[in-house]
Amino acid sequence: MDQTLQDRLAIRELVENWAVWRDAGDWERFRTVWHDDGVMMATWVQGTADEFIAASRAGWEKGVSILHFLGGHSADVHGNRAIAQTKMTISQRTTVHDVACDVVCTGRFYDFIEKRDGRWGMVLRQPIYEKDRIDPLVPGTAIPLEPELLARFPAGYRHLAYIQAKIGYPVKADMPGLTGPEVEALYARGRAWLTGGALRP
Repeated sequence: MDQTLQDRLAIRELVENWAVWRDAGDWERFRTVWHDDGVMMATWVQGTADEFIAASRAGWEKGVSILHFLGGHSADVHGNRAIAQTKMTISQRTTVHDVACDVVCTGRFYDFIEKRDGRWGMVLRQPIYEKDRIDPLVPGTAIPLEPELLARFPAGYRHLAYIQAKIGYPVKADMPGLTGPEVEALYARGRAWLTGGALRP
């Protein structure tokens, strides 16, 4: 097996391990997918890998249910750096306005990944939120959403942000979506970093 294929397989495995170990609450192994300076940008928490793990663990222990499912994958590899994009859905179950519901958000994980000392690890994960929906667990049940709160968030993750805000998380309201200046800036940042640029301005 040539080195290029080995690298691509290792990157895909890294992405899959992230989803499996995070959703299983396997926090020790989950930490191994990140480099020490890794950063996670999610709707509900933004910070270092260790901060994200701590927040995820705290939510897990309180019964917060967030699951991830992966689809198609593409990686641009340039030397010891890679930009990986992986189709995904985020599924969160909660009760909002006394109605049990599921929110499913479809998008992509946009990952800055680097090989250091022979090991690929995540440096930055920035999800791209493309579209979402909310469904009651009992079909036909009305969910009395607050229009003003719903309108505060971009269409790509509006319902996900709504329920996370209701749980009490300070939701970031300018995440990249399928189109727009935020995602174009992310693509430009990825191209620059892939060819040797600094990750942070």
